[in-house]
Amino acid sequence: MLLAVLALVAAGCGSDEAEETTTTAAAPEATTTTEAAPETTTTTTTEALEEVTIRWWHIQNSDPGLTTWQNVADEFEALHPNVTIEITVQENEAFKSTLQTNLQAGDPPDLFQSWGGGGLAEQVDAGFVQDITEASASWIDNLSAAGNSLFNIDGVQYGAPFNLGAVGFFYNTALFEEAGIAAPPATWEELLTDVELLQDADITPISVAAGDKWPAMFWWAYLAVRIAGADGVAQAVADGSWDAEPFVQAGEELKRLIDMDPFQPGFLAAPWDGADGSASTMNGRDTAMLLMGQWAPGTIRSNSADGTGIDDVIGWFPFPVVEGGAGVATDVFGGGDGFVVGINAPAETVDFLEYISSLDVANRLGEDGGTLPVVKGSEGSVTDPQMVAVVECLAAGTYMQLYLDQVTPPDVGAAINDAVQELFAGVSTPEQVAGKIAAAARGE
Repeated sequence: MLLAVLALVAAGCGSDEAEETTTTAAAPEATTTTEAAPETTTTTTTEALEEVTIRWWHIQNSDPGLTTWQNVADEFEALHPNVTIEITVQENEAFKSTLQTNLQAGDPPDLFQSWGGGGLAEQVDAGFVQDITEASASWIDNLSAAGNSLFNIDGVQYGAPFNLGAVGFFYNTALFEEAGIAAPPATWEELLTDVELLQDADITPISVAAGDKWPAMFWWAYLAVRIAGADGVAQAVADGSWDAEPFVQAGEELKRLIDMDPFQPGFLAAPWDGADGSASTMNGRDTAMLLMGQWAPGTIRSNSADGTGIDDVIGWFPFPVVEGGAGVATDVFGGGDGFVVGINAPAETVDFLEYISSLDVANRLGEDGGTLPVVKGSEGSVTDPQMVAVVECLAAGTYMQLYLDQVTPPDVGAAINDAVQELFAGVSTPEQVAGKIAAAARGE
């Protein structure tokens, strides 16, 4: 009888387990189900929300770009609670120096500022950046083909652009009028004449940040583009023939301007940004012209006491043609800003880059001013009159020459910047400048 009772008890226990299993699938409210379900859910959630940190380095150290990028990071983190974006913001020159240190240590950021060209090519060869061709295939064609090409090496995509613009003159229309200048110069000779008119009116004609070197390089580079033309510059990039006659002539024309002493006091040591920088001199309303990229208005505003800069009197015009040169007025010197993905970056980095490259973000960049977004369909977001002028210049452009210190390898780019600064300082002749650049390009 005892054995019979035990058998019945055992049978009853077996029946309860069968009902419990069935209840787990059909009746979630069962107590045993409540205990089992969270275990599965917790495991899945843990896997889906693995903590990820993306180290993002950029150079938008003034508004509107500074705030816009912070907002973009905050939005992405809200959409992806497991992702933390650590932002490092630095001024252009400091960024380049710090990045080089990190690269040499084998520790590239996950997402970092790039201008493409020769610098990116060297980073690719050194294995510092990640091939994102497949990961970006679903959205990369939404961006400007010209912009994308800056971050594509031998058919492989390593990053994406967010900005594509041109270098040109920002000028104070009121000071031009005061000096009796009716319209911006269309030729190099007219520009030199306008410099004399401004000096006669006791107005400093030009602001330049020769201390940072690259803003001074813009002058020699644009003259080279106007004199040598697209084919001549392409030839020099390819074979190092920077000592050819057109490039010597570019130095000679620039020296004509330098000898007129048209720049603000202390220009040789002046940085681009900051209280003593070139951008800040445009706020005093006593400096008439500035040769700079499309980011200039934002930097000028950030260096003004009231945050408005010279918005009420600022205009824009393209670099004048050089009579007799091979270049034409529609040849544009400029480039694009973008981000490339570090070799050790987590997969979520490309997702974040896609978010940065969305139409919504592009429209905000265009509306903020200072950025010319590259996402197709965002063209109408640019309404700032100065930026509209740059957009029109780009639309009419027949050729774009990437910044010379970006299209060339870093050591050649540095040689260009150094040599041109020496011309501004009066310690090198046009022939010596061209020779030093050619020697660097040829590895001599």
